[in-house]
Amino acid sequence: MRFNIRGENLQVTEAIREYIIKKVEKLDKYFEQSITTEVQVKLKVYERNTKVEITIPLKTLLLRAEEQHENMYAAIDLIVDKLERQVRKYKTKVNRKPRQEKAVRKDVTNAVLLMEPEVEMSTAENMEHIVRTKRFNLKPMDAEEAILQMNMLGHQFFVYTDADTSLTNIVYQRNDGKYAVIETE
Repeated sequence: MRFNIRGENLQVTEAIREYIIKKVEKLDKYFEQSITTEVQVKLKVYERNTKVEITIPLKTLLLRAEEQHENMYAAIDLIVDKLERQVRKYKTKVNRKPRQEKAVRKDVTNAVLLMEPEVEMSTAENMEHIVRTKRFNLKPMDAEEAILQMNMLGHQFFVYTDADTSLTNIVYQRNDGKYAVIETE
């Protein structure tokens, strides 16, 4: 793993840097191959609070979490716990899905393709209403995988390409907590 650790209103000390690296590298045990991507870490200090944001873009998954706490080290511990839960949840769902489909259709195997990590584009200063633009590649997946990605990113909706129809769809969480899909024509 390569680390890009930045601090806002704070100078990142070597002790904090080493602590972050030590904690985040524990996530490596959940993957067959070592993580070779760049881990983005943002540390922010407010009057009485600190905020830690960690983003790990992987080929098949985007791990992202943020945590606020009075103590920077406690926030780092909490955020690594969140990331571990995300990885375990992802691995459980991905491993369970082929087994379920195999029980239904024993002659068909299913390979799960997930979205490439988001690539953040620079914002234009002269645009008044658009504050951020993101671009990403749409990979074929089903609605269940899209819901998983949406929840892992902490977003309220998720755009994806349906694996069966090859159409662009949008999944979102309704006010009652259930999920809905908007299908395009």
